[in-house]
Amino acid sequence: MIYVCIPTHNEARTIGVLLWKTRNVLGEFGRDYRLIVHDDGSTDETAEVLQRYRRSLPLTVLRSEERIGYGASVERLLRHVREDAPYPKRDCAVVLQADFTERPDDIVTVVKLLEGGADIVAGSISEDDASSVRGFRTVRWAARTFLRKLISGAPVSDPLAGLRAYRVIVLKKALRDRSEDDPLIRSDGWAANVELLGRLAPHARRITEAPLRLRYDLQARPSRFRPWRTFVGLAKLPGSVWSADVEAA
Repeated sequence: MIYVCIPTHNEARTIGVLLWKTRNVLGEFGRDYRLIVHDDGSTDETAEVLQRYRRSLPLTVLRSEERIGYGASVERLLRHVREDAPYPKRDCAVVLQADFTERPDDIVTVVKLLEGGADIVAGSISEDDASSVRGFRTVRWAARTFLRKLISGAPVSDPLAGLRAYRVIVLKKALRDRSEDDPLIRSDGWAANVELLGRLAPHARRITEAPLRLRYDLQARPSRFRPWRTFVGLAKLPGSVWSADVEAA
């Protein structure tokens, strides 16, 4: 089973089309799948759009009435998959952004690599795409350079990228001794992607990468990537060369 996990906040203009495109891609792929959306306190018509698609798609909708943030939203999705998946050694969770910048077609690419023996497949954003987002290349360099300890078990070139596939057994091992009050992800925004990779890597036998191409031409809103906020979030992560200084401050 492929669980496509989509953290969502105010994406009424894109979420329906994204779900339908994902359904078409995975229908052609010929694998069993389930779409899991966490509606993180949306104040637009996201909830209404999701309700319409529940009638025609294998869709589960989770919701927080108040916004909990991207990192907590992703963790809630992964915890749901951990409990729902019947075959944790075979089933996988794929995290996909709701704004259509990541292509549903790339789900097939990462799942094939998982089926080839990987436990985690991390997307890698191309240099051309990285250059089109202000500050992204600098923050990605900082993540790779100053968080070596945190992601030492994950030899990936792009720890910031959000599109990833995780074998469910990796999630079960990482969450085995963690209650709801002991979150796996404490950071938010793009820094949460780095932290999640660092938390899961010790439980994976093999990690590999898949090249990604982003689609900013289909994005219906400005990017929520904030270079300085992401940089500060990275600095606070355990294993960062700055974390002790940040905590002391």
